[in-house]
Amino acid sequence: MKTFATTYLATAFVMLGLDSLWLTLTSGQLYHTQLGAILLPEFAVLPASVFYLIYVLGLVVLVGLPALTAGNWRYAATRGGMLGCCAYATYDLTNQATLKGWSTVVTLADMAWGTALSAAAATGAYVIVRAVSARAKRR
Repeated sequence: MKTFATTYLATAFVMLGLDSLWLTLTSGQLYHTQLGAILLPEFAVLPASVFYLIYVLGLVVLVGLPALTAGNWRYAATRGGMLGCCAYATYDLTNQATLKGWSTVVTLADMAWGTALSAAAATGAYVIVRAVSARAKRR
């Protein structure tokens, strides 16, 4: 249970930090420019929070814990990237198929970001958990 909690917190920390940076740097140039007419006037915190809670759980269960069991950061990077690509493709391509005005530019950028973000979050969490575990063993 301790490994699960540590992995969850580490994954959330890396993912939220990187995604906050991405959204801060790209929201005006990418999302507002491409999707301005269909965006809400204000950011909806509750659904975003639920997304992060669920998505981080998926990264931990499907990628982080198996990577730690395998002792292989490459597993975390490749499987994290694969999960990110699939999840973000589901969101973006569904939006592109069902919404008027959804941008192909946003689809491609968001899918690339989801792939990179998920790979980085899983790999970063792997490194953090291994370092925390090694430090705990030295005590």
